[in-house]
Amino acid sequence: MKPFPAKLHPSDAVLSLIGNTPLVPLRFEPEGVTIFAKCEFLNPSGSIKDRLAKTVLVDARQRGLLKPDSIILECTSGNTGIALSMVGAAMGYRVTILMSAGASEERRMLIRQLGGELVLFDSGGRYQTGIEMSRQMAAEDSRYFLTRQFENPLNIEDHEFGTGLEIIQQMEGPIDVFVTGFGTGGTLAGCGKAIKHRWPAARIIAMEPAEHALLAGEAPCCHFIEGVADGFIPPLLKDAPIDDHVKVRSIDAQTMAVRLQRQFGLLVGTSSGANVAAALSLAKDLGPAARVVTLLCDRAERYFSTRLFSQSATIPQPQLECLVK
Repeated sequence: MKPFPAKLHPSDAVLSLIGNTPLVPLRFEPEGVTIFAKCEFLNPSGSIKDRLAKTVLVDARQRGLLKPDSIILECTSGNTGIALSMVGAAMGYRVTILMSAGASEERRMLIRQLGGELVLFDSGGRYQTGIEMSRQMAAEDSRYFLTRQFENPLNIEDHEFGTGLEIIQQMEGPIDVFVTGFGTGGTLAGCGKAIKHRWPAARIIAMEPAEHALLAGEAPCCHFIEGVADGFIPPLLKDAPIDDHVKVRSIDAQTMAVRLQRQFGLLVGTSSGANVAAALSLAKDLGPAARVVTLLCDRAERYFSTRLFSQSATIPQPQLECLVK
């Protein structure tokens, strides 16, 4: 056993748990294909956003941007707020999160439980309202440190040299397709860059809600895949090596999330269901030998009060022959 460091910082414990998540094969027997899913819901706060929180805040501390009286500030649909509250608590900083009043109650509770201050705003269907609020707050009070998740290049670098490289190492061979949804665009851009660099022939596919397909040139509408498609195309997405996009209906995302829970025992949220639905569709088109990779973004406990749980009783149980062998 290696000796413990002479001095441990309170944040060392939780920071050491972030990243290096497993990648697992999921065999869909009726469809005759296997897809590969990276289990980001196993990060300590329960989502892929732990990576962003760790990278941005550790970098800010090292560069002296975080002072003893600093207050970490961000506008988020929930997962980033939870992650920042967790890492901020461990590092000893106050955290203020701006979040749409329509976000699930569980996300609010997790942020508050981790000591974060929550400011709810009425977005009126316009997520950028909260972003503008955060910028105004930072302009008026120098204590605020904006993580700027939608435009911070560290968001891309973190996934290019972290998540993306992990996927390449874990797959141990060529990748045909990488597909995931986008909120900030950092994950899609970063992982896409890493995979394209190692496997130039790999196709990078953006998943969008069918009701909100901005990349397809369609007008945004209501959807219930939380954490993706925030009503605008984020600046970071312009650096993503996207080859194509695929649309997934909200109801199909929910159905797949329940299938993942009941067939595979994976307690994940609706965005994970959407990613897997997209990956499964692409794998079926490419054939049984295809190597298609996607992400399981977050855990299901933050969706208890949403459609995922309130309507899941109406979704049929998977048939016995569908179970993993």
